[in-house]
Amino acid sequence: MERRRFIKKAALGTAASAALVGCGTEAGDNGAPAVQTGQRIRWRLASSFPRSAEIIYRGAEVLAGRVSALTGGRFEIMASPAGEIVPPFQVLDAVQNRSVAMGHSASYYFTGKNEALAFDTGVPFGMTARQQNAWMLYGQGTELTRGLFADFGVINLLGGNTGTQMGGWFRNPINSMADMRGLKMRIPGLGAQVMDRLGVNALSLPGGEIYQALERGAIDATEWIGPYDDEKLGFQRVVQNYHYPGWWEPGALLSFYVNQQEWDRLPAEYQQVLEVAALEVNQRMMAEYDAKNPPALRSLIDGGVRLAPFPQDVMEAARDAAQSLYEETSATDPIYRSVFENYRQFQRQSDQWFSTAEKSYADFAALSISATAS
Repeated sequence: MERRRFIKKAALGTAASAALVGCGTEAGDNGAPAVQTGQRIRWRLASSFPRSAEIIYRGAEVLAGRVSALTGGRFEIMASPAGEIVPPFQVLDAVQNRSVAMGHSASYYFTGKNEALAFDTGVPFGMTARQQNAWMLYGQGTELTRGLFADFGVINLLGGNTGTQMGGWFRNPINSMADMRGLKMRIPGLGAQVMDRLGVNALSLPGGEIYQALERGAIDATEWIGPYDDEKLGFQRVVQNYHYPGWWEPGALLSFYVNQQEWDRLPAEYQQVLEVAALEVNQRMMAEYDAKNPPALRSLIDGGVRLAPFPQDVMEAARDAAQSLYEETSATDPIYRSVFENYRQFQRQSDQWFSTAEKSYADFAALSISATAS
């Protein structure tokens, strides 16, 4: 029942937010109708992301601004970047123990608590952003992941997506699997476990610590997000080899976490406002990345960065290692298995559709543009 209610609200989208909360309202600061409940609520939100990851971090600020506008300033959320309240990898703990009412993070940071939490973000050779959204909103993704977060007294809301990420920055070019073995690479989530199986020494570092580690030589390679964020952090000033794709993050979904007790105390109207605001963030973040990554990639290439795909043997070895990881974990963890099987079934059907009309069009369009340019 909860999933059906969530889907109904999601289908309305942000364009219908005024109608959603319009009963018994007064004008908000931006002219939009505001919920009138008489209650004033002030929450703190801890982000796992630094201000330098501006598109992602701004998601929390956009959510806070929309919630305030739609409630006439009665519901305030104060967002704080990584490290200001708690370290980046302690955000889920902070929401669970009510140090803060909300968090904004990537759930694969917390696979040490439950391996299946990775499916709330994205997994190696998994679904793209559009597919992940479809699974969450119209498949069983929300129901299944909320079942996982219930163990922590937390509910999850969609919190943005980066799209398919880049494969990252390498001190030396990767020409074959032999070049991967022994590398020290910053990479989180299940991607780190796959890299370990490929002979890479995978390390998990917060975003704010990556540049220094790369500059000092503490790591040989790093992945982060994509051209826009990577250029801002300045990785191109340290290394020049930029590989793609980020097969471990084909659609990195972020999440807002809300403490269940705090959620239950909210008026129903405020709960709906929070869901609508989260959906707006989810839509806007992907659109902003789609607008800003293309010129950033061109800037990096013009600056001398060497762009190259991962070799075929690396992709195949990674795919096989990922499949082995899924099978082994599913064999020992029935909860993980139930989430994985549902996820994979949805992905198989979705892949069949996307590989039909969409892929054939994209392939033809790419060839046409190349022919015109030449």
